[in-house]
Amino acid sequence: MGISQAVKKTRSLFDLIKFSHTIFSLPFAVMSAFLAAGGMPDSKQFLLILAALITARSAAMSFNRLIDTKYDVHNPRTAYRVTLQNKIGRKNVWTFTVLCMVLFITFAWLLNSLAFYMSPLAIMVILGYSYTKRFTHLSHFVLGFALALSPIGAWIGVQGTLAVTPFLLALAVVLWTAGFDIIYACQDLEHDIKLNLYSIPKKLGLKRALILSGTLHLLMVIVLLILPYYTDLGIMYTIGIYSVAALLLYEHSLVRPKNLSKINTAFFTINGIISIGIMGITLIDLFTG
Repeated sequence: MGISQAVKKTRSLFDLIKFSHTIFSLPFAVMSAFLAAGGMPDSKQFLLILAALITARSAAMSFNRLIDTKYDVHNPRTAYRVTLQNKIGRKNVWTFTVLCMVLFITFAWLLNSLAFYMSPLAIMVILGYSYTKRFTHLSHFVLGFALALSPIGAWIGVQGTLAVTPFLLALAVVLWTAGFDIIYACQDLEHDIKLNLYSIPKKLGLKRALILSGTLHLLMVIVLLILPYYTDLGIMYTIGIYSVAALLLYEHSLVRPKNLSKINTAFFTINGIISIGIMGITLIDLFTG
């Protein structure tokens, strides 16, 4: 295989796993690592944490594409995933998935023993999520739990132990992720009904699903406001969280049961700003407070 063809396949692979969406989980892992260290973590630890996060997420996404092929091909929004798989080759996608899992376990082992012992459980959760839409309407929360492992894992990577702080961050991630994934799932309602897949919008209808999404995001803000009681974060962080609340209100103002045209703006743009913003304000407060 020539270099140009390899480059094309690599680009297609990055498109397939939506590598840019790492932005949703990476900032919370960074926050957790810095809070665990009380400042800048050891550079080796930090790089290993980032590498573990990226490889774990990449494995989860490529695995999801592989086992969801029979569903994705019937959905106009996701049919491109099957096209990309054909370009890359399913065997190559499987190889990439296994390689990422091996690397993730290796990076966990290089961090500390607790991280290593927890890594198989993490793999079970992040891969297991892909099956949940087949049997439960709560798949959005499972996705949240899978992403919530990132701040817990980052904390373990730095300290080798557990504490209240990473679990608060994890709870915030579960609430946030489930909330925005419910919004995103609204556009697949007809597809889910047709293929007998499960989701909150299918269970509750669009209106009640969006109300639940807003409630989850309100609870997320409350959890984040509790965080300073267990850390050294102060007023700057608190002001930042109120700004996040305003962004979440704006996000929900964009999506209505009879108008889902702005879902991509609500899902990608605003949540990307929120994740980076929370991380940024946390680090600023941590270093200037």
